[in-house]
Amino acid sequence: MNKALVKTAVSHLDPQTRVTHFDEVQCPYTIDEAILEANRCLECKHQPCVAGCPVEIDIPGFIREIKKENFENAYQIIRKDSLLPAVCGRVCPQENQCEKYCVRAIKGESVAIGRLERFVADHHYAHGPEETHKPILDKDAKIAIVGSGPAGLSCADTLIQLGYPVTIFEALHQPGGVLIYGIPEFRLPNRVVEQEIDDLKARGAEIKLNTLIGKTIYLEDLFAQNYEAIFLGTGAGLPRFLNVPGEHLNGVYSANEFLTRVNLMSAYQKEADTPIYRGQIVSVVGGGNVAMDAARSALRLGAKEVHLIYRRSLTELPARLEEVHHAQEEGIIFNLLTNPLNILGDDKGFVKAIELIKMELSEKDASGRRRPIPKAGSEFILETDVVIVAVGTTPNPIISQTSPTLEITDYGCILTKNEAGLTTYPNVYAGGDAVTGSATVIEAMGAGKQAALEIDRVLNS
Repeated sequence: MNKALVKTAVSHLDPQTRVTHFDEVQCPYTIDEAILEANRCLECKHQPCVAGCPVEIDIPGFIREIKKENFENAYQIIRKDSLLPAVCGRVCPQENQCEKYCVRAIKGESVAIGRLERFVADHHYAHGPEETHKPILDKDAKIAIVGSGPAGLSCADTLIQLGYPVTIFEALHQPGGVLIYGIPEFRLPNRVVEQEIDDLKARGAEIKLNTLIGKTIYLEDLFAQNYEAIFLGTGAGLPRFLNVPGEHLNGVYSANEFLTRVNLMSAYQKEADTPIYRGQIVSVVGGGNVAMDAARSALRLGAKEVHLIYRRSLTELPARLEEVHHAQEEGIIFNLLTNPLNILGDDKGFVKAIELIKMELSEKDASGRRRPIPKAGSEFILETDVVIVAVGTTPNPIISQTSPTLEITDYGCILTKNEAGLTTYPNVYAGGDAVTGSATVIEAMGAGKQAALEIDRVLNS
């Protein structure tokens, strides 16, 4: 096959070795590999890849600089629109965004935009200038950002570039939101998140940790402290469950709790004090990236067998293709077209098995999806001692419960009045998972950026 038609291959750690630790699985491009891949870019005049990026990075522009070996210039081009290139280069579902619209993919494979973004960011942190350009914060209005996940960080970064003093309020003891507590080290090392947040702090962002807005401080208190606008980027950290018998048993986790113990509280490290129940046979219910992360983490914690239980087929699996491939390589057992009915316990209150039923897909409905339907008489029992539920999350209601002016939707998400994220509470904006429910990192960043631009427009009108 013509090499120009396929992506430049990237190295990965051997599956049998990598399941014994939490080191990053995918290796970065070398300089030669990055230049080779960059030269596959056609530099299209209409730039469909840019339109496919929620923060509208100048993708042909940064790739052009890689071709010239101007790697720092490439980084600065990305940095104009994205605070988190090292993060997004690792976790964005590029196949459904920028790479989906790549003209090169009409014949062959798209340009590996995500891998090139990661290469540029990693090269910057390894070889770039030590000093960070600090914007002049010359605007009088100060802005409060609630939540230090992707939406909040992106909103803060855009406002700082526009000259606003910004304070980020974070409930946890470490900033980063879902990037820190939700994504394992083997996919997104914490150091990568930390270095990009350090860059934001060096540019002038103030971050206040251990501050739960809606409990320790209320929205009206922030306005009383002379903040002129507030952005809520509080994410969707409240887990959903299956509503089946047995979810109260010992050994049943929400994926949120399980991954928080592993990632934020370092339960995978031998010296950590964080308790976590390590099963021998682990069952993970769900099919998204969170389910993949939980399953692969359980394997690295020592499980002999890990099952992924998903009620649709492999075609409908919503996780990133790369993560699915990695999970298959590592030996995760995919129980597709299967759904839980009951979690069974022993006489001591611990999980011992899960009752499942086989499913089949209906014809496509009005939305184009095929609905899973139980197959009568197909019930069976799977022995397991840990069940991890990864079927989605909703926003935590703490802020909405203490701010009656802030309306929410029937799904518990913050109601917004326009695309810029204006809420029903005057001068309060929201974006990311708190508004949409669980989505992608880059979509949350796009929402944060859009809200920042709207805040600037309103304050200057």
